[in-house]
Amino acid sequence: MIAQPLAGRSLGDPDGSFVVAEWTEPPAPPGERRLVAPLHVHHDEDELWYVLDGALRFRIGDEEIEARAGGAVFAPRGLPHTFWNVASEPARYLVIMTPNTFSLIEEIHAMRDRGAEAMRELFRRHGCELLS
Repeated sequence: MIAQPLAGRSLGDPDGSFVVAEWTEPPAPPGERRLVAPLHVHHDEDELWYVLDGALRFRIGDEEIEARAGGAVFAPRGLPHTFWNVASEPARYLVIMTPNTFSLIEEIHAMRDRGAEAMRELFRRHGCELLS
């Protein structure tokens, strides 16, 4: 299967070993850090980002790292992580993840109740832990 262009879509088999998605994060609000994902940990899965345009900042474990276009960031299983756009322009990036992580993200976007308990339960069902 070939997706041309990938922009805003994903490629991979939800029953396969990985999914690649291209997403765009809007510009950062002035003076504010808006997390793309809450601080969380995947207990059994790794995750990787590749920045195509703009810049993203990541917290992986106790470290923070900024990745600009052409930069990649790897979050190994077991390390808490989150990320956000640090620039005044959109950030366009690829995420390489397991089908389980992709399913988690799709379910978050479909949720009506994003209260703390509902979110914790959803993360737990996907082998993750919500930390914030």
